[in-house]
Order: sequence, then C-alpha cells, then structure tokens
Amino acid sequence: MTGRRQERSTETEQALKSAARRLFAERGYLNTKITDITAAAGRAAGSFYNHFSSKEELLQSLLNDLEAEGDVSAESPDHKPDFTDPEAVRYHVDNYWSFTRHNWAVLRATSQAALVSADFARIVSDFGAQQRMGIRDHLDGFPAAGLELPGSPDVSLAIMFLATSALLQAVEDGTLELTDEQAVEALTRFIYRGLTGRDIT
Repeated sequence: MTGRRQERSTETEQALKSAARRLFAERGYLNTKITDITAAAGRAAGSFYNHFSSKEELLQSLLNDLEAEGDVSAESPDHKPDFTDPEAVRYHVDNYWSFTRHNWAVLRATSQAALVSADFARIVSDFGAQQRMGIRDHLDGFPAAGLELPGSPDVSLAIMFLATSALLQAVEDGTLELTDEQAVEALTRFIYRGLTGRDIT
C-alpha cells in the first residue's frame, strides 16, 4: 500500500472510530448500526469492512486504544502508593474519574455489549480485575497502621471502583449535578472513610 493510500486508510479508520464513539454516547451501543457509523463518518457503507469485520471488532479496537492510553500515561510525581494517606486516595480517585469520564461512551458501550456477548462479559470482568490488581499493593500498609479493611483487599477495591462508577453514571445520566471537583472530593472522603474508618481532617 502506497504512503498516500495508507494515510487515507488510517484517516478512514479514525473517522469510523470517532463516529462510533459519538453514536455510542448519543444512542448507546446496542442501538447503533454499522450503517449509522459509516454515515456519521461520511464514508461509504462498504468501507467499514476494510477495517473491521463487525461492530464488536470496532469496539474491541476502541478498548485497545484505551489500554494504550493508560500504558503511555506518565506517572506523576504526586503519585503515592499508600491508601492510608488520604492524598493517595484522592490522587487515584481523581485519575480514575477523569479517565472514565473521558472514555465513558466506550466503557458504557462495553458494558452494554456484555449484556448480549459472553466475550464482552469476560472482557468487562477481566478489565475490572486488572484495575484492582494494579493498585492492590496500595493496601499493604494497613496492618502496620493498625487499620482493618471492610473486606478482603479485592472486595474493598471493588467497592471503591463500583462507588465511583455508580456516581459517574448518575452524573452522566443527569440524575445528579456535580462538578468534577465536587465529585472527586465527595468520593475521596467516602472511600477513605470506608477503607480506613477515619475522617479526612
């Protein structure tokens, strides 16, 4: 493939993925057809299959982009890997909230796909497990600090992620009106107290 043809192909693939993100946000994954995506991208209907074999494969590609985004993100000097420190909890809540809100359309589409696809149900389960495993060591300092988690480390972290996702769902649906700063502050206080039994002073 020549350089110009490769460039056009890449442009079309990105246009299809951008259109899919918009439509998933507007009408949901299950209510979006491939022809909707190609029309929104301004591309011929048949061009879709030059890049993806199905809507499921397109969604998987969007998820791969999310993983790459997480992999290349530089670790901030503000990062603290110890959840006995409220600022460490705040840092992670803030980052997770920002990442999830930015990618809400894709993450919600994945959850919707999981309702009708065993493969995507497994992907959702694995994604959650990877998130928890990535910060499980942030709870290692609890015994030395004389603190007892509300459940096992995996359960405690699952509660943390589920609480954040549920609040974000309410904000995205318009059930609650919160700024990002208000949401992060409320979640930080809620999660820190839930994990440690302490209030943030």
